[in-house]
Formats: sequence, C-alpha cells, structure tokens
Amino acid sequence: QVQLVESGGGLVQPGGSLRLSCAVSGSFFRFNTMGWYRQAPGKQREPVAVITNGGTTNYADSVKGRFTISTDNAKNTVYLQMNSLKPEDTAVYYCKVVISVNQNYWGQGTQVTVSS
Repeated sequence: QVQLVESGGGLVQPGGSLRLSCAVSGSFFRFNTMGWYRQAPGKQREPVAVITNGGTTNYADSVKGRFTISTDNAKNTVYLQMNSLKPEDTAVYYCKVVISVNQNYWGQGTQVTVSS
C-alpha cells in the first residue's frame, strides 16, 4: 500500500544533468533501502544507486562519480542527481523502496534520454 511517484526525467544532451525525484507515500516508519534502477532497451533492469536507512550508499561502477543518491526523510523523498550524462545512460529509471523483507515497492518509471 505504498505508492512511489517519480518525476524529473526527460531529454538532455550528453554532458548535461538531470535530477530525478521519487516521493514515497504510505504508512511506514522506516525503510530498509531506497534505490534507483534502470532498464535500457534490450537489457535487463540493473541497480544504479542504493541508499540504506543509515545513509550508506552504493553505486554501479558505470555511474560512480557522476550520480549521487540522497534522501529527504521529512518528505519521504529519494533523489538521484545525474551529472555528466552519457548516451549509454539512456533508460527508463525506476525507484524502489524496501520496507521489510517482504515489502518491496516500485515506481512506474521515468524516461531519461541522453542524445544530441
């Protein structure tokens, strides 16, 4: 019964930046992890960045140094700041929240296209 609403996707030129937001609503006190995943055409969905409730972050090697995940706990929102975007970053980006071992929720996805 948790809902995730994503925003911030769009079209950007290589080298540009985007900031994705994911607002999480529902009745829960804490989350285990929040994260961003992406799926490019013809590829499997892959994790991009994950943050724990303690603030520990983990990034895919392909985005390390370019992307930053953060949360605003007061707003129950998770962000993904994406800098130095590359064409290979083009994908549908999904946010995910893990509340407990059997409570995982996904956003509906937002398209990010990096192209000249």
